[in-house]
Amino acid sequence: MVGPDEGDVAVAVSPRREWPLALLMLAPSIAVFVVFVFYPLGRTVWLGLYEVDPFGNRYWAGLGQYAEVLSSPAFRGSLWTTVVFTLITVPAGLVAGLALAVLAHRRLRGIAVFRTLFASTVATSVAVASLMWLTMLNPSTGVVNQVLKALGQDPINFLGHPSWALPAVALATVWLHLGFTFIVMSAGLQSVPDELLESARIDGAGPWMRFWHVTVPMLSPTILFALVVLTISAFQSFGQIDLLTQGGPLGHTNVVVYSVFRNVSSNPGVASVQALALFVIVLGLTLVQFRYLERRVFYGS
Repeated sequence: MVGPDEGDVAVAVSPRREWPLALLMLAPSIAVFVVFVFYPLGRTVWLGLYEVDPFGNRYWAGLGQYAEVLSSPAFRGSLWTTVVFTLITVPAGLVAGLALAVLAHRRLRGIAVFRTLFASTVATSVAVASLMWLTMLNPSTGVVNQVLKALGQDPINFLGHPSWALPAVALATVWLHLGFTFIVMSAGLQSVPDELLESARIDGAGPWMRFWHVTVPMLSPTILFALVVLTISAFQSFGQIDLLTQGGPLGHTNVVVYSVFRNVSSNPGVASVQALALFVIVLGLTLVQFRYLERRVFYGS
């Protein structure tokens, strides 16, 4: 028989013997993270310490380059454009996706066809969506300006006008992400118990009261998830801006990611500083969203 002291020693020693096996099992994941996450991040920090002249020569700049780039009007302008772009796309995308999900959740004949249409944008690439909106917003032959002409309005160069370019790109982005938001919200609606809605209806609550006081609280975890994903996607938007406006006109759609792209070839040090700043900003926003907004999330039992 094994005494109590010997049993305690066996229990204490056993996990230590499993460490080599655990490290062996984790080795592939650790290698992937080192190659694709930690090494690029470290190299980005290192490149940000060097300045590159027009002839391609690299000079040590130190932390002064970080301070110079982050305080420059160009970076602050691109950051402000990114913030405005995010404030347009994220709330609009959430509201549109939730509204379509609520409509498609109704038990009507043929509603499955509309569910498929609403979710179809999730299978659309950024290039296809951008070219579609580029055609629709064309100042001469686009369908949007054709409708404006029919209404007696003058054509608008949406993608070439400083006041219209950012909202036009934001509209294309909302449409591009609408399928994802719709699918996520529809999945969340499936988890709302019908008994709660029926009880609220019996208690005299109208459709709006049932939606605001029953459906939305039950959907709060789904809404938080969609909010975080859409915010990250908005800060990382690049393809539609490159294809629709190339950061113009006059820099009115020059978001941080596109500014990084412009500086990669000419001055990788500046691009590295901007990329690292974007990483820190997105990480900080994500932590803030989870830290403060999760308090309002209702996790039903």
